[in-house]
Amino acid sequence: MLARVTLLLFFLAGLSVAAIAARTEPVPVEYDVPPGSHPHDVAPAPDGGVWYTAQRLGALGRLDPESGETRHIQLGEGSAPHGVIVGPDGSPWITDSGLNAIVRVDADSGEITRFPLPETTPWANLNTAAFDNQGQLWFTGQSGYYGRLILKTGRVEIFPAPRGRGPYGICSAPDGSVYYASLAGSHIARIDTQSGAATVIEPPTPDQGARRVWADSKSRIWVSEWYGERLGLYDPGSNTWREWKLPGSEPQPYAVYVDDKDIVWLSDFGGNSLVRFDPTTETFTSFPLPSENGHVRQILGRPGEIWGAESRVDKLVVLRMPSAG
Repeated sequence: MLARVTLLLFFLAGLSVAAIAARTEPVPVEYDVPPGSHPHDVAPAPDGGVWYTAQRLGALGRLDPESGETRHIQLGEGSAPHGVIVGPDGSPWITDSGLNAIVRVDADSGEITRFPLPETTPWANLNTAAFDNQGQLWFTGQSGYYGRLILKTGRVEIFPAPRGRGPYGICSAPDGSVYYASLAGSHIARIDTQSGAATVIEPPTPDQGARRVWADSKSRIWVSEWYGERLGLYDPGSNTWREWKLPGSEPQPYAVYVDDKDIVWLSDFGGNSLVRFDPTTETFTSFPLPSENGHVRQILGRPGEIWGAESRVDKLVVLRMPSAG
């Protein structure tokens, strides 16, 4: 079994196996992926498997958590996949910065379909993607672009970001809106899903390095502020912001994700941990990673599970929520 549970820490603390089983907090479990994969993003699949981008191997990987086995699908010469999400069709969709294209891999057959950016588009350094509720896939490019793929026609459109370099994380909200974060620009932006125009929204902390964004069930937007050491919240209904500093002396919040219970999760490079934020109590809880310098760059989940990709140590990590019973 390739999964490695951090039981040793509990035994050193004098806890028995029964005590560990009775714990009410999740324990990080790691899964090895092939050496040199540099897994950047991870996406749990509906059938229980987990997709991940093997960035340095130019491949899409798949983990079977039951057996710990992995397999890779090569995406083509020059591929450097960054983001991966599971689409409404149940298949993984990839932002491939090496190919300057959106790539779909059929979940059943493994067939690869590429959607290149328009020929006149410079290297966009494609980052992350999100589906809206109109059959469009929106994506970001750190070189200063964002764009959309219209699924019905396969047409790819590209837009220059209003402040140039920086578009990074992106998300769609229940109300149909789409937002992206600009790391270099230290702001977030709301995209008009009809015209494609983006409106800049300034967080209260200057130069905070907004890195990733995620929407909760109320369509409020949570932001990981990489340089600002904070978790931000933008409420479009009231056009107001709130911010909370992460625990620790030098936190570095990279990824942010909101689960099905509206609990907010972050990855903290400074603390080498996954961090939970409860919006009701406004409290943080840190879960140290088993491996040193794991560098979780992205988080996604499904009910009862929080998954991250540990890019520096070639592992995936999961937190499974203890059952209420």
